[in-house]
Amino acid sequence: MRTRRVMVVTGTRAEFGLLRPVMYAVNDRPELELRVVAAGSHLVQPAVTFREVKAEFGIADSIPMQTAGKIGRHEDVESLGKGIARFGRSLALNEPDWVVVLGDRIEAFAAACAASIGGYALAHIHGGDRAEGVADEAMRHAITKLAHLHFPATETSAERIKRMGEDPERVQVVGSPAADGLTHIERAGPAFLSELGNPECLVMMHPIGRDDGVEQAAMNAVLEGVADKRTLVMHPNLDPGRRGIVRAIEEHADRVVVREHLPRDQFVGVLKHLAASNGVVVGNSSAGLIECAIIGCPSVDVGNRQSGRERCDGWTLHADENSAAIRDAVSRVLVIPERGDHPYGDGKTGVRIAEILASTDPHAPGFVRKQCTY
Repeated sequence: MRTRRVMVVTGTRAEFGLLRPVMYAVNDRPELELRVVAAGSHLVQPAVTFREVKAEFGIADSIPMQTAGKIGRHEDVESLGKGIARFGRSLALNEPDWVVVLGDRIEAFAAACAASIGGYALAHIHGGDRAEGVADEAMRHAITKLAHLHFPATETSAERIKRMGEDPERVQVVGSPAADGLTHIERAGPAFLSELGNPECLVMMHPIGRDDGVEQAAMNAVLEGVADKRTLVMHPNLDPGRRGIVRAIEEHADRVVVREHLPRDQFVGVLKHLAASNGVVVGNSSAGLIECAIIGCPSVDVGNRQSGRERCDGWTLHADENSAAIRDAVSRVLVIPERGDHPYGDGKTGVRIAEILASTDPHAPGFVRKQCTY
């Protein structure tokens, strides 16, 4: 039997960091053939992350979706339609046995739609989670209903998938790939930390689809709430509302260090520095709830973007989008005496996923025909 082609779709810098261990594990299995497809925001100029993906794995195809400078809900609809059509051509070109997507972004949703309608077996990582985002909750659960094999990160997410009518035998709890390889990444060194302003706080705030003015006010509240700390600020993703957050960052640029992107190893290295130096992560990125809890870095979750997501006792506190609440939460989270364990696995998620992909026949009779279990 020929090797099974596994098309792994990556559309964003953050999700690529999570997919890397899966890609490496697929590459390590002789019965599997990795084909990486870079889509969406990877290709928006200056396309720095596209070059990272290409240098590390090579790229079987690229799927342009978003257009630089065009950000909004209507623009996302157009990007999604463009992506579905282009993924359809890519599937015909690559003829994968498996299509693998992660999470809830429009790139993953476009690939999932094309795979499901085109009759290709679809595997979904991190399904069953809850997170409000722009349209994250709806798209994540929609991808679940399109998928044929499910790789939830936790037992709670797995139970949610089963209650959606998915076959329990196709729901495999594997942990989060965010936990993979963290022990092998070193804490950021003094020279690199100096370039970043020796941060005591890392801010990662993404839009949730509101007007630019509302998003700008929310980001101003965050930056005012951490004004007493040396702060490193990451640029937001390309969701509607990005312009407002960027404007707020520019207003505070004289007292913070700003980076558009940090490669995964550098990002984790900064988190490890913060964990070891009584630092804190503030914002609404899932990394504040997942990677931070795994590494042992306190975090403050601002607003509603991660509403409903599992969190670990003692590692994360919630704060509303006002500076006083954020300042108070930061001071409290740094002195919590007891902290709980995280539910995101043991760091072997990529290997588990590759094993299941290798041992599950996507061409078995009826495999790609979905049926609700209730």
